[in-house]
Amino acid sequence: MKMKSKEIQVTGQETWTLFRLENDQGMSVHFLNFGGIITNISVPDWNGDSENVVLSYKNFEEYMENPGYLGALIGRVAGRIKQASFQLEGKEYQVEANEGEHHLHGGEKGFHQQIWEASPFENDGGIGVTLSHKSSDGEGGYPATIDVTVTYTLTDDNRLVIDYFAETDQTTVLTLTNHTYFNLSGQADTTIHDHTLRLNSSRFAELDDELIPTGEWINLNDTPFDFREQKLLGSSLSYETTQQKAANGGIDHFFLLDGKRKPDIRLEEETSRRTLEVETDQPGVVIYTSNNLPEGKFLVEGKTRKYSGVCIETQSSPASIHEAGFPEITLSPGEPYQSRTVFKFGIGATP
Repeated sequence: MKMKSKEIQVTGQETWTLFRLENDQGMSVHFLNFGGIITNISVPDWNGDSENVVLSYKNFEEYMENPGYLGALIGRVAGRIKQASFQLEGKEYQVEANEGEHHLHGGEKGFHQQIWEASPFENDGGIGVTLSHKSSDGEGGYPATIDVTVTYTLTDDNRLVIDYFAETDQTTVLTLTNHTYFNLSGQADTTIHDHTLRLNSSRFAELDDELIPTGEWINLNDTPFDFREQKLLGSSLSYETTQQKAANGGIDHFFLLDGKRKPDIRLEEETSRRTLEVETDQPGVVIYTSNNLPEGKFLVEGKTRKYSGVCIETQSSPASIHEAGFPEITLSPGEPYQSRTVFKFGIGATP
């Protein structure tokens, strides 16, 4: 296994560091200390040919704005906060309204726009980098000073392990995730219609037409979002139902994980036969099929467009701020935030 790094000079910006991790099986992971952005994950297909299986901008400058949050760490709160406001311990807090009247993914200067301190390491478990950031009280409108670390570890059995840890000095809200877009074909100019998905969930949060949870849960029975058995992802990419229409012709929903069968999530692409298995201790996941991805940005291959990739955003739910019955995101002093998500890449059985 080996690790390399190099400096990236972006016009008018500070210098970023690009880390490259590579194991002995031909898998590599590249990411920036800016936003913790994953810019490349290359894994072999059934022929042994390695290709990048995540959406990546052709020019690093595109990550300066990154309207689609490609590859980025998301925080303080992943997802949407209704009306960009919430109450904690009897006090009202107003955060940035950066998507209409609502708050999305930590705001314009969220964790995806921060330069993180980086500490590389190598141990028996693999090689990786720990990224650290101190978010001050009032940053983005959020209460409390929090110390956050996110660790990326590459193992020799083709696992990318993401560990999240945070401590706060007063009560606040926090739920972190990673916003990488996967396209296992290795061909970013294709769509994800031919991927198949298995998702161990029996219900998802209903959305209104502004993608805000209504507070109701929908049972997956007889819906296009029932992926409890491996099923073609393309079958859900339409405007057939009210919930598909709300998400602009696909999925952008929070699914509550059952936790009864592992892996929690399994994605496969039939031509390359690449597989991605995801295991997490988070209570749920947002599956996002890039229905609203800003189009026309130059990628390493092709341009961004609708259905270019699928995000697997393991997290808790910001809907819990306003609605009962959702997994909580409150963080208190003396009770650290700690979570792990594992992305394991492999090759499926011969058809």
